[in-house]
Amino acid sequence: MPQTLDAAAVRSWCSLALEALGREREEIDAINVYPVADGDTGTNLYLTVESAAQAVEAVFAAHETGASVPAPGDAVRAMAHGALIGARGNSGTILAQLLRGMAEVLADAAPADPQGDGGGGADRLAPALRRAAALAREAVAHPVEGTILSVASAAAEAAERNAAERNAAERSGAERSGAVEAGATVRAAYAGARAALAATPDQLPVLGRAGVVDAGGRGLLAVLGALVRSLTGETPAAFPMGHRRYDDPAAVASAIESCAPEGGPAFEVIYLLEADDTAVARLRARLDGLGDSLVVVGGDGLWNVHIHVDDAGAAVEAGVEAGRPYRIRITHFGAAAEEPPERVQRAVVAVVPGEGLARLCAEAGATTVLARPGEPPASGELVEAIRRAHAREVVLLPNDAALRHTAAAAAEQARTEGVRVALIPTRAAVQGIAALAVHQPDRRFDEDVVAMTTAAGATRYAELAVAERQSWTMAGICQAGDVLGLIDGDVAVIGADLAATAEAVLSRMLAAGGELVTLVLGDDVPDALADRLEIYVRDGHLAVDTVVYRGGRQSVPLLIGVE
Repeated sequence: MPQTLDAAAVRSWCSLALEALGREREEIDAINVYPVADGDTGTNLYLTVESAAQAVEAVFAAHETGASVPAPGDAVRAMAHGALIGARGNSGTILAQLLRGMAEVLADAAPADPQGDGGGGADRLAPALRRAAALAREAVAHPVEGTILSVASAAAEAAERNAAERNAAERSGAERSGAVEAGATVRAAYAGARAALAATPDQLPVLGRAGVVDAGGRGLLAVLGALVRSLTGETPAAFPMGHRRYDDPAAVASAIESCAPEGGPAFEVIYLLEADDTAVARLRARLDGLGDSLVVVGGDGLWNVHIHVDDAGAAVEAGVEAGRPYRIRITHFGAAAEEPPERVQRAVVAVVPGEGLARLCAEAGATTVLARPGEPPASGELVEAIRRAHAREVVLLPNDAALRHTAAAAAEQARTEGVRVALIPTRAAVQGIAALAVHQPDRRFDEDVVAMTTAAGATRYAELAVAERQSWTMAGICQAGDVLGLIDGDVAVIGADLAATAEAVLSRMLAAGGELVTLVLGDDVPDALADRLEIYVRDGHLAVDTVVYRGGRQSVPLLIGVE
């Protein structure tokens, strides 16, 4: 087993943490009392770690075609960034900041040699845990003891004590072993966190009344246990499942219900925010006056904002004044207690690459999931969208070949919840648009799926992208800055400018025939390009119609579909 936190160990840590949270998610949800007894802490932590794991996998995927491996610093930074952009709920947001704190120390210590330990030996792990605990406390507007913050601090203190004991032994002449010390450090951190978690009911009265430990701290312990496994191969002593002070489950449920605050904020608001440090400092002060459970994490221009408020609009407006908020999620705490609306018979859930297409698909009746550039949605987000559609039957359109496995996992999860799901393997947004255009919810489910699949399959797709570096392609060698025309996923045209390359791509696609051309323009593409391409299609193919959509902020400047 790796004994230092190199790139492989980071990857293993994410995988094992996801496995542990998946196993313990329901138990953690069940003991979720503070700050709101809404029963979702385990799920939120799972989704946060899932996003971190996906980011690390993306770093490894970039090295699959070569002989190199990711640098340790790249892996830990990816883990922290993935957690930041995917953070859910109060505890998930704090966990993202804990991982960021660790990454700051470990990545800064990473050697240039990718095969090195990334600064992840014992000498760096204890300071990394200390930085994580400190940064998390700074992110919370009003820290409370008996929470995930207490568990994180205890882990850091235990790791530091262990390091001090080792240093004292070294001064006495004892032989040191970095590998053994790293394992000892994380074992000590886990033991300290475990003891602190057991003490949380004595620190926070609401936990004591419910007879439970803190749910966020319970999740953090699972993450630390995964770190022990990744570095030592050992499975640490598990915290007792159902650790409560009442033996009667009904009494526990009644106690938890009695702990739900009356008259508290009505909404949870979460969003990612692009803003500078000065603007975020003003935002913190403004939000602190609007509600509670305020946590702002991140840095370097990208932040994750979490707050409980009565006026959700004011919380979002504050973000707009500070910078550019996106991935905005607003949850009504009373929703779970309300009578759920009756399910509709059928719905479509579509992943879209930009806000413009999200509006278009929503107008057509679809429930949308926004895929930001470089930030593919996790399976948990797709499952949430399926639940949000609240239908007995759902047609799922991933609209990206890379999301095939993620969408399949989401569909399988939804089926276990009693939803009939059909996954149409659309590989591009224009195929999803074609499928949605023929969707008829009053048809038999199988007939509707066949019609949508046929429409998607009859749509060839292309995208125009800009090469980031010199590389070999099926169309020859491209240089950084060249415009690439990809047809059905393969580079078919290399050009010097967007318009001429788009015309060359359309010429190739229409050579096989077509009735309708769909153009989806990114934010920075002028309307003049669409006008030019419409004229090009009309002059060369009189019977072919053209439709143009604004996609918004998407990963490529132009998407093309030919039906």
